[in-house]
Amino acid sequence: MTVDVITKGDIVKQLNIGYLSTMYHTSHLIKAAGWVEQEIGLPSSWQLFPTGPAMVEAFSAGTIDIGYIGLPPAMIGIERGVPIICIAGGHIEGTVMIGKNNLLSFNQLKDMAKVLEQFAGQCLGTPTKGSIHDVIIRNLIGEKAAPVEVRNYSWADLIPEAIDRGEVSGAVGTPPLAVISRIECATKIIIPPDNLWPYNPSYGIVVRKELFREKAVLEDFCNLHEKASNLIRKQPEKAASIVAREIKVVDRDFVTQAFAISPKYCSSLPQSYRDSTMRFVPVLSKLGYITKPLSEEVVFDLTIIEKTHPQPEHYSDPDRIPAYND
Repeated sequence: MTVDVITKGDIVKQLNIGYLSTMYHTSHLIKAAGWVEQEIGLPSSWQLFPTGPAMVEAFSAGTIDIGYIGLPPAMIGIERGVPIICIAGGHIEGTVMIGKNNLLSFNQLKDMAKVLEQFAGQCLGTPTKGSIHDVIIRNLIGEKAAPVEVRNYSWADLIPEAIDRGEVSGAVGTPPLAVISRIECATKIIIPPDNLWPYNPSYGIVVRKELFREKAVLEDFCNLHEKASNLIRKQPEKAASIVAREIKVVDRDFVTQAFAISPKYCSSLPQSYRDSTMRFVPVLSKLGYITKPLSEEVVFDLTIIEKTHPQPEHYSDPDRIPAYND
């Protein structure tokens, strides 16, 4: 992709950033600290979205510039012509399956088909169609030919209530969903994040392609993103305190538990991250979410992250984050 690079601030007068409630995204830290204003020198506007697919619609409408988003919904948008591309990573293996405490886990059964048999004739809740969680569980059910229904919810926050009502017997979603459901619905982790889809791109930083005309802004943002990722990895208690104050509905211990379920944070885009992402292409096609093949080059642009994160990735280096015990 060749563009004319111009002076910072000539095109973008304000950074419009889309984010999710997912508390292990660096969005909450950057927003709370006011780093965009302080270190990039631009005002910022943060818009909360219920799911990644809803964020793609905002990209399509041109109302956001940068988004914290799972890669499958971004890929669906790219295939439909939305002019966006992923410039940085963020986290891997952020999808987990939960169920009632009386069920056996994958760690006990060592067999995905047997795990799913426990949900035969029942429903699993997950965020909207096209979200990474929806894609992962629908693919797994299809591979194992399991008689399990998937029920989608517009907000992940609705899923614990659905479990409590008996509307669904379990769920597939984020680590924070696992924590809140354990507290409120007596559930446990049935399939850990690293078993559902190893190295899956839990989220990345996706931008409007037009922003490449101001690479300095993107470089500055990726530096902030890595700074916040390092804070989560190296000082999880401090990061959790900031996030808890920012989102106001949970305490530091809750956020620390969410960090620990899948403690793999970094801004880099190593080949392993990209390879795992591209394995979603045939799955998205099989599910009918895309109709044309996608190449790695249309999903990722590495020019920014190779400059801001030339060192080896940190996903495999969880540092001080304590293990999560369910």
